[in-house]
Amino acid sequence: MECIISLERLAPSQHGQVKYASAFVDETIEDITLEDGTLRIVHHSPKGNEGIEAQVNRLIDRFSKGDFGFKESILFENKGPKPYNGDIIAELAERKIIKVLEPGLFIFREPFSSLMRFMDYAFVTKVAGRFDVKEEHYPAVIHSETLNKTNHFTSFPEHIHFLTHLREDLDVIEAFSQSVRDLGGWRLSDPLSLDETMPKPKFTMNPSTCYHCYEGLQDEVLEGDGVVVSAISKCHRFESKNHSDFGRLLDFSMREIIFVGKPDFVKENRLKSMEYLKELAAEWEMDSFMEIANDPFFTNDFQTKASFQRNQEMKYELRLTIPYLDKSIACSSVNFHSNTFGNAFNIKMGKRPAVTGCVGFGIERWAFAFLSQFGLNEADWPAAFREQYEAWKQKSL
Repeated sequence: MECIISLERLAPSQHGQVKYASAFVDETIEDITLEDGTLRIVHHSPKGNEGIEAQVNRLIDRFSKGDFGFKESILFENKGPKPYNGDIIAELAERKIIKVLEPGLFIFREPFSSLMRFMDYAFVTKVAGRFDVKEEHYPAVIHSETLNKTNHFTSFPEHIHFLTHLREDLDVIEAFSQSVRDLGGWRLSDPLSLDETMPKPKFTMNPSTCYHCYEGLQDEVLEGDGVVVSAISKCHRFESKNHSDFGRLLDFSMREIIFVGKPDFVKENRLKSMEYLKELAAEWEMDSFMEIANDPFFTNDFQTKASFQRNQEMKYELRLTIPYLDKSIACSSVNFHSNTFGNAFNIKMGKRPAVTGCVGFGIERWAFAFLSQFGLNEADWPAAFREQYEAWKQKSL
């Protein structure tokens, strides 16, 4: 079945966010397209078109609630040469440089894997290294209680990958093993009672690198003006049919630089990091721009939260152009959280809660965007980037 829904009640700037959120209204949805202000949803839901339309209209009501308006501003732009205009995902897959296991889940091979490692090295040396930074290493899983303190369960519940295990019960473990053996192997369609065989999840996959930093500083009183921490970790976000969009990965690598301390310390370092990002984009001749942005809150008060973020300029995104799609994707974000996490984790500067901010680099997205602009032929890469990449390869041998 195909359900067609007009988005005329919404501003054009909100159409993409409604399309994104609509992927979560029914698990039978097979495809969603947006064209000329109209959503086309292919599905086989027992609710029929009326049921799908009713769910999407709930989202439209949510996104159109109130007259808040969005403050929009581009902080800087860099025009790059963009010599390549091919479908880079298709070329990488055809040349077996990436293996697509399913939408959003890839295996990366050379030279893409080397490009990722080089870019992370560059982010550390060219941006993080310009601060008095401490390197940390984080796990890919996080306590559910920690995630609860960040309000992730209420702001982005659709993203969460829960982790659990078979109950510590010999009968349950042996019965599960025997049932799989009897059926000839594991099948996704096989019935499995989570309540009977698995406990409530104590852990989830980590959706963001910086959460572990705040967890690690819990109940501490920091000295001086604050601390700067850098770490890279695997992050995981479930995005339903949106994983078919360019750059939306189920499992991805995120380098972050995290500022925790006094308000002026965090704000000043955040501004410096934006300048360093601007310098890097220009040095690598990346076609890009930085703009005020908001998180894709999945809540009834979306408009209030999103407008507050934009009007207070709490989130900026560096977006890199994808020429063959004639669009851009967010590859870095620069965030200010005020004292939200300082309060949540009881991190103090003297007697006052610390404030926090962070700069994030989506490693795979940066690599995909770079190759989408310059292709796989290194002779077409910008001279500065090529020289730095070759020097890094020699150093890494």
